[in-house]
Amino acid sequence: MGKRRRGRILAFQALYAWDMADDKNEALKGLYNFSWVEKKTTAEDFSRLLIAGTLENIEKVDSIIRKHLVHWDFSRLNRVDRALLRMSVFELLFSTAPPSVIIDEAVGISREYGTDDSYRFVNGVLDGIRKTQCMKKENPS
Repeated sequence: MGKRRRGRILAFQALYAWDMADDKNEALKGLYNFSWVEKKTTAEDFSRLLIAGTLENIEKVDSIIRKHLVHWDFSRLNRVDRALLRMSVFELLFSTAPPSVIIDEAVGISREYGTDDSYRFVNGVLDGIRKTQCMKKENPS
């Protein structure tokens, strides 16, 4: 498994745990130490970047996700899909990684951790966001 893939999985797991926590501020304290990771790798650095960036931009990220949910309420998203969407939207907005790679990684992670339909849902939402947000990055007018 590549370092970026491992970093995305770690970030997804941390964002999922943050979303599950009753006390979000308390959850933040342990989020970046990765004591729960068996082997320390450079994937942790990439993961920290994804976690910090996602949480620092959570309102913007959530707003964009809400705009692209068709016939679905944000509060009804399962936490796996929500964590993946949040992390991936942050990466689509602020990363130099190709959007197709970001979406493919999210779909792959959703196949492993989500429901049977998660990968289709995640792919559809992220593709819609890619079409609107990434076009703005490429053609700022």
